Amino acid sequence: MRQILVIDDDPMLRELMNVALSEAGYRVILASDGGSGIEIARSMAPDLILCDVRMEAMDGFTALSRLRQDAATAAIPVILMTGDVIQDGMRQGMALGADDYLSKPFMLPQLLATVEARLRKQEAMRQRAEREFSAVREDLSLMLPHELRTPLVGILGFGELIAGEADRLAPDELKEMGRGILTSARRLERLIENFLLFARIQLMTATSEEAKELRARRTPCTRELIQLYATQTAGAAGRSQDMTLHLSESSAAISAELLKKLLEELVGNALKFSDAGSPVEVASGTSEGAFFLEVSDRGRGIRPEQLDRVGPHVQFDRDHYEQQGSGLGLAIARRLADLHYGSLSLRSEPGNGTRVKVTLPLASVTEGIAADVPDAGLDPL
Repeated sequence: MRQILVIDDDPMLRELMNVALSEAGYRVILASDGGSGIEIARSMAPDLILCDVRMEAMDGFTALSRLRQDAATAAIPVILMTGDVIQDGMRQGMALGADDYLSKPFMLPQLLATVEARLRKQEAMRQRAEREFSAVREDLSLMLPHELRTPLVGILGFGELIAGEADRLAPDELKEMGRGILTSARRLERLIENFLLFARIQLMTATSEEAKELRARRTPCTRELIQLYATQTAGAAGRSQDMTLHLSESSAAISAELLKKLLEELVGNALKFSDAGSPVEVASGTSEGAFFLEVSDRGRGIRPEQLDRVGPHVQFDRDHYEQQGSGLGLAIARRLADLHYGSLSLRSEPGNGTRVKVTLPLASVTEGIAADVPDAGLDPL
């Protein structure tokens, strides 16, 4: 049975609502002021709170603010009830986190309809979150066993050789095995980082506070950052001579750290799935009032029927090609673009390569944003 907490200092209205909601099949909890209502909400975690705005001991806005500041009650939907529904008051309530308004005086059918609509929406959000969590769990269960085992095999293999044969190994052999362990460990580190990042952004909704905080960050000058990390990524792959840059100065409504992540994943894919000696091009700038980042290669490409299947654990023609990977790069890039009100488009032709383009809002047209600078980790997410 759904629990509804009614906070109102009018005893007659409280009782009328108690009767109406109880007859409709809800369990009703009553509070005569904001302070006691908050304590009841903390201890009983109702499914919905109906709170009057005008109360003497503590008004509804103050009660709502305190409910939203407490982790135990922050997610409980709150409907504010008031006889003074004016624009400023509604705006204040919504800014504090109110889910809906109910104007006084109201008829009981209107009360029940508002309550039912809000609970249906809450249930839909819960089911969506469960589906997304299940999808993340399935993605991780499909990817983790193989992708984590591959670098672990290298680390364990070299480790066993060193542990058992150290006395008979030449210094050069030890050095080479050490390089193998380091390479595998770095690959494992990146895999874990990507899995955690993907899970985090997959569970993030467009309206969550974390998503809002992400969209509040920007990179005011993109050219130098893109030049630096595109060059570094190509150099690490031993393909500096294959990289061509076409960069214009621009700004982007995304943190420098996440722009770096986008770049590393897209350039990394282009290098991985094209042959040494074939060109990889990176272009960026402003087009049609938006920032764009475009990465293209002359690699094997993707067949038309495969484009719609690009996802976090999809790997194409794996039995014919050596390249290994979690398939997370494009999935992360697409999700980050979506979260920042941007888009990712992919054009590919078998044998002629792939072109990926990410478009994001310009920082200059985003209000209330903070400049960002890159660092070595992913903590700014």
